[in-house]
Amino acid sequence: MEFRLILFLFVASIPAILAENISHGTIVVDGTTIVAQTDDNFICATIDWWPHDKCDYMQCPWHYTSVKNLDLSHPFLAKAVQAFNRLRIRVGGSLQDQVLYNVGNLTSPCHPFRKMKDGLFGFSKGCLHMERWDELNHFFNATSVMLTFGLNALHGRHKIKRSLWGGDWDSSNAQDFMKYTISKGYQIDSWEFGNELSGNGVGAHVLADQYGKDLIYLKKIIDGLYKGSQFKPSLVAPGGFFDQEWFAKILLISGSSILDAMSHHIYNLGAGVDPKLVSKILDPNHLSKAADTFSNLTHIIRRHGPWASAWVGESGGAYNSGGLHVSDTFVNSFWYLDQLGMASKYHTKVYCRQTLIGGNYGLLNATTYVPNPDYYRQEQEI
Repeated sequence: MEFRLILFLFVASIPAILAENISHGTIVVDGTTIVAQTDDNFICATIDWWPHDKCDYMQCPWHYTSVKNLDLSHPFLAKAVQAFNRLRIRVGGSLQDQVLYNVGNLTSPCHPFRKMKDGLFGFSKGCLHMERWDELNHFFNATSVMLTFGLNALHGRHKIKRSLWGGDWDSSNAQDFMKYTISKGYQIDSWEFGNELSGNGVGAHVLADQYGKDLIYLKKIIDGLYKGSQFKPSLVAPGGFFDQEWFAKILLISGSSILDAMSHHIYNLGAGVDPKLVSKILDPNHLSKAADTFSNLTHIIRRHGPWASAWVGESGGAYNSGGLHVSDTFVNSFWYLDQLGMASKYHTKVYCRQTLIGGNYGLLNATTYVPNPDYYRQEQEI
């Protein structure tokens, strides 16, 4: 042990020994000035809809971690969630706009997701049975989870051309689902409307004019269903990639106090298969580029919707399930901690890590449920 310590000190001292000029600096931290404030439940993690056969780059890292089949009885899962004072979990993801809720007057067949060549993201529509919804809520209640649930925002719409979807949102299935949720006494902190339908979208998109009108309608539904309730959920949207004109427009169309939080997604490391992924993580200049997104969103909210707060609704660093042997290792923490600090600086109230479990970027290993290094980066929040 002593030899190892001496060797470590020697190796660590090599840069200083070899340096021609050694200069000393002083860092002063002013702890009396508040730069920005986050929400008490700033740290958030996601549970996605991806089934086990969601594959990228000849690998299938999701296993059985979806909303529909995650092992809620696994002892590590409950302990990992309970270690937080109160963890916010966002249920959502790419397939959420294809989810039907098996309740009320649903006329469509209620089948699990299956691979479909012409389906969004290569999958068919899927279904959430109320028995599973009961199980999820029992787990959330037992572990004191603060829940954000993403609603299907494409139901009733039709594809116009390429990725553009039009028509009014059909709220009937969502309303039946929300009524069931209320009847069972399940507490939802916030309802989120849609996933990655902003701007040009990912797979599908909806024009800002239509989206803004739908937000007004959804807010009325929430107000009506929760009338007289001691607690009313917030409305969060759009849960997509930042598009300055599109984001500004939904605030202008929806108007004052409709939207409680603007959520956006960040995958600033690029594709998970990128061989330069580690280099990007360790490059401060690359990491700092994301500041423009945070800054521009802050500006838009201040100008057009000061009643709303900024959220990062989903962020996994590298998209397409993260980077194998990178997103689940120590080096990824340089990206993650940089993101948490940057988001905080720009008044972000909530930061949702993709994922709690599932893919290569999970805070927990997808098969063993053992925490990965990034899980421990929130220790000040635990």
